Amino acid sequence: MKIAVVYTTSPKELVDLIEKEIRTTIGENINILNFYKPEVLEETRKVGYVTPSAAANLICAYMEAVKEGADAILNVCSSVGEVADSVQQIASYINVPIVRIDTEMCREAVRKGKRIAILATLSTTLEPTRNTIYHMARELGRNVETVDVLVNGAFGLEREQFVALLLEKAKQVKEKADVILLAQGSMAYVAEQIQEETGVLTLSSPKFGILELQQAINKKSLAKS
Repeated sequence: MKIAVVYTTSPKELVDLIEKEIRTTIGENINILNFYKPEVLEETRKVGYVTPSAAANLICAYMEAVKEGADAILNVCSSVGEVADSVQQIASYINVPIVRIDTEMCREAVRKGKRIAILATLSTTLEPTRNTIYHMARELGRNVETVDVLVNGAFGLEREQFVALLLEKAKQVKEKADVILLAQGSMAYVAEQIQEETGVLTLSSPKFGILELQQAINKKSLAKS
């Protein structure tokens, strides 16, 4: 089986974590195809939203993965997650699931709390994450409130500084939140420490995204049988 993983930023911690979760959850012998599209995030950050050319570039990566025989695709970048939403009809037609890494995390946040603090290091990640949370709230029939927490200056920092900034921001909002949601996969390795030091349930996307990917693969296999 081949699984394609599409990144727009690729810190080693994130790539290693995604691979570990795939091999632990789906199968040790999975063939993982990594696609790197940093220019998609660069353009999105520069303009402040996902431009047509950035979306087209990302969709081309999905289609290249299909041409290389991918059985399923994981979209890692939350800033451009809505591009993955936009191609679901194509994914269904070609029978290659395209899964957002953060959808199930947002659903779990809505299940677990009413006040959800969204921590992000990029402003472009806040709106699509917020949109997904409220979409999940409508789906589950729950009322939620969100608090945007932009961790300015954290993107691209060395690990120690990155962790310190995230912890500082998380502690500032812990009294306002039932759940702290880490909006970017690259923040995942700080989740356990944030939860320990704030006492607030803290969710990150890789584990949830790969569980959803597994479900999509299982559904595909059942349809074939």
